[in-house]
Amino acid sequence: MESTMVSEQILQLVTFTLEKEEYAVNILSVQEINRITEITRVPNAPDYVVGVINLRGKVIPVVNLRKKFGLDNKETDDSSRVIIMDIQGITYGLVVDSVSEVLRIPANIVEPPPQMASSASSMFIKGIAKLENRLIILLDIDKFLGQQG
Repeated sequence: MESTMVSEQILQLVTFTLEKEEYAVNILSVQEINRITEITRVPNAPDYVVGVINLRGKVIPVVNLRKKFGLDNKETDDSSRVIIMDIQGITYGLVVDSVSEVLRIPANIVEPPPQMASSASSMFIKGIAKLENRLIILLDIDKFLGQQG
């Protein structure tokens, strides 16, 4: 009986791209998605922290996910977005190359990350969703921003 309930569970995700890979986070953590606005740099911040933005009177730190993942830097363009998220009670902005869609998928198509994923960045991966013609990496964003470096 319990396995039936698990297989019927639906995950609601916001998908986005970094380079050519597609990632997803739980929609419940996402507050809004915005175009890139003016970001104020903060001295001595970790290199993946772009700076802060003023969102309706609230100062929010902005993290560049490309830098956090160790990907090549890329100038922001018309497709770039800031995903405003609540992570462990703190509001963050995450800069991504583009936001793809809101996706509803059954939880049973998500597999755990492969065993080879023992690197530091793999601890941020909750699982990999297998869709018909693509794979989507589900991020554990709580662990992700709790890590320094």
